[in-house]
Amino acid sequence: MASSLLNWRGQLRRLGLLGVALGLAALVAGCAADRPKPTPLEPVTPQLAAVQVWEARVGNVGFALVPTVKDGVLFIASGSGDVIALQADNGATLWRASAGGAIAAGVGSDGRYTSVVTRGNEVVTFDSGRELWRKRVPSAVVTPPFVAGERVFVMGVDRAVHAFDAIDGRRLWVYSKPGDPLTLAQASVVSAFRNSLLVAQGQRLTALDPLRGTVLWEVPLASPRGTNEVERLADLIGPPVRVGDRVCARAFQSAVGCADAARGALLWSRNTAGAQAVGSNAELVFGADASDRITAWRANTGDVVWQSEKLLYRGLSGALALGPSVVFGDSEGYLHFLEGNTGLQQLRLRAGSKGFVGAPVLAGTTMMVISEDGGVYAFRPN
Repeated sequence: MASSLLNWRGQLRRLGLLGVALGLAALVAGCAADRPKPTPLEPVTPQLAAVQVWEARVGNVGFALVPTVKDGVLFIASGSGDVIALQADNGATLWRASAGGAIAAGVGSDGRYTSVVTRGNEVVTFDSGRELWRKRVPSAVVTPPFVAGERVFVMGVDRAVHAFDAIDGRRLWVYSKPGDPLTLAQASVVSAFRNSLLVAQGQRLTALDPLRGTVLWEVPLASPRGTNEVERLADLIGPPVRVGDRVCARAFQSAVGCADAARGALLWSRNTAGAQAVGSNAELVFGADASDRITAWRANTGDVVWQSEKLLYRGLSGALALGPSVVFGDSEGYLHFLEGNTGLQQLRLRAGSKGFVGAPVLAGTTMMVISEDGGVYAFRPN
């Protein structure tokens, strides 16, 4: 097979796959391939400035943490079960609680109600740090819950979506349909657009009525091809990125695509292998592929604007569009700022020595990243 396929089998081993059959989740191992050495870093003449404004520790993460920022508060969790709310501008701890067990997915919050899922498949919900309820779901969960409208939405690895009342934990509805036997053990899409709930169903972006769980529309963001189920695996990777009516996401190892969520229509889809979330501003969509080649696509057409190979094989994180720049973290703890319109390197910062979980997140003017060993680093560009 081609070397790109071998690289992807290495990615599959690193990320893990969950095979779902007869309601049981089983780990599927991919064939390994040695990843090339990271490209040495070239000197960067700073074109902008940023300062570190605070640092915190939450303990080892050990799961696919996607933090939530709401109303200037960062909601995060440790793998051992701590759930923490930090003031984004200064790092002050607002509250800390325990889920009572190791966490598999989290954190979702609307600012008041905050939910995580334990490795025992329990959805645990807090009201400003006070535990309200816990309910079990039938399958493992790796996608953070989504909390909105006094409801908690949880999607399992079997792609079933559960809606709970945020106040008392009553199960309101379940959406489920037969799916492919393999799903990705990586955070997928559960989000909102206006009065609809956006969820991933394989490579399809699906809008549900949040009150009833009925389908409003579906848009495939990829058309996976392959000779077996592993090669055809194309689950959407979260979090998605929304600018106006446009919602964009990556389909694992297959494509990057954007949909018009107001019309329920595909805008464009471009074949590209990758495993991390994309970022976007009003004009461009950014993402790194399997070899960490960075591409910027025109947001309204999908045309390639530029590509950069300066950071090949550096284990890049998901992307954050930050003003005129785009930011990626790498596996050695570096943060790389690139000029959004050209891809030229603008700034390099260091945040520990480990790789990052998820993508950088933004609250106001404060950018935050979380390292694999539980370090939380906050920077403020000047």
